Amino acid sequence: MRYFKILAVLFSLFLFAACAHKEKAVLLSDTEVLHQNEDQLTQVIIYDVFTPPVASRIYGYTALASYEAMRYADPKYNSIISQLKGFGKVPMPEKGKKYNYTLAATKAFFTVAHKVTFSIDTLKKYENKVYSMYKDNLDDSTYARSVAFGEKIGKLILKRASVDNYPQTRGKPKYLGENSPAKWRPTPPDYMDGVEFCWGEMKVFAIDSSAMFQPGPPPAYSEDKNSAYVKQYTEVYNKNKSLTKEEKEIATFWDDNPFVIQHNGHLMFADKKITPGGHWIGITTIACKKTHADAVKTAEAYALTSIALYDAFICCWEVKYKYSYARPVTNINEKLDHTWLPLLQTPPFPEYTAGHSTISAASATVLTHLFGDNFEFQDTSDLHYIGMQRHFTSFLQASDETAMSRFYGGIHYLNSSLAAAVQGKQLGNYIWNKLKITN
Repeated sequence: MRYFKILAVLFSLFLFAACAHKEKAVLLSDTEVLHQNEDQLTQVIIYDVFTPPVASRIYGYTALASYEAMRYADPKYNSIISQLKGFGKVPMPEKGKKYNYTLAATKAFFTVAHKVTFSIDTLKKYENKVYSMYKDNLDDSTYARSVAFGEKIGKLILKRASVDNYPQTRGKPKYLGENSPAKWRPTPPDYMDGVEFCWGEMKVFAIDSSAMFQPGPPPAYSEDKNSAYVKQYTEVYNKNKSLTKEEKEIATFWDDNPFVIQHNGHLMFADKKITPGGHWIGITTIACKKTHADAVKTAEAYALTSIALYDAFICCWEVKYKYSYARPVTNINEKLDHTWLPLLQTPPFPEYTAGHSTISAASATVLTHLFGDNFEFQDTSDLHYIGMQRHFTSFLQASDETAMSRFYGGIHYLNSSLAAAVQGKQLGNYIWNKLKITN
């Protein structure tokens, strides 16, 4: 018995020594933490299958929370939410107290993320690793103070999110369109109801209203073969029968449909991918890393891009459901070829204008202001998901290609894509010129 007691004491001393000499977790750079936070959120958005407009809301609120904490690391940066609509008084750190603002930004970011996503357990597993890293490298008071400050900012952001008309519109009836010429109806192969038909009623961030920079109406319905209406769907039909290899690649690369339902006989399964907004968040990451942007500049880039995404989706959806315009597949099946399907699966919402084109132009415009024109980059945002990447000489070249991709994919008329790009660029310039980011 005495022998076993001695062994127990020795084993306890061994465990104590092992704990005493436990190595501290390596502290990641501030920018790497911010990038990993965004990547983790994107993965959850994909897993939870949020629609593109809803995903833009998630990116918007989380990025604003992160920036409002991170900006205190550089006194020349101003609050963004104080310049937006309905956020209230901005929290401030205590004077003379020490903070780790990257930790505070992370706490703010995930305080918001917990309330606007579903897979909270996945987020918490990642967060716990980040928090453990900071616990190993900060004194207790700095750690606790930073976490509390970040949580305070996150709660302020959530207060605004609770009244932005998102919770208030969740119980609205389904939108099934109208069975009349030129009007949107559910499209093949799955005939799903219209997605987020109330999104144009959401409270905007930076712009004046969802009606800003609206393009004129689309071509009026006509059965005249020489009319603009007939020519636009005939153009889509003819183009889709003569696509080049590169045009197919462009359409596929920019598809970004987060939930494509595949059919194989009686079997159905879904492919999950990044949303259009997630693609531009990925491009923002690439730009920040290429320029070696510091943590505050990185947080700024995510925030401004997310604002552009969110407001652009609201403006586009206002137009979509104002006109409730029929998709090419509807007209082509009824007038030209009842067996035809486009290269890409048609998303379940009205055609005019093109959402991806709008938000891409808005994001590209903001990123051009942030990082300059003629910004050459390799877009690997989708590499993990569809195994594709493309090279661009500027953000605007990428967004212009996005506009054409919807036409190549057979899901938009060319006029709709080009009109959307104009509106997106106007929105991006307006947001950039309105917000005063630095002193």
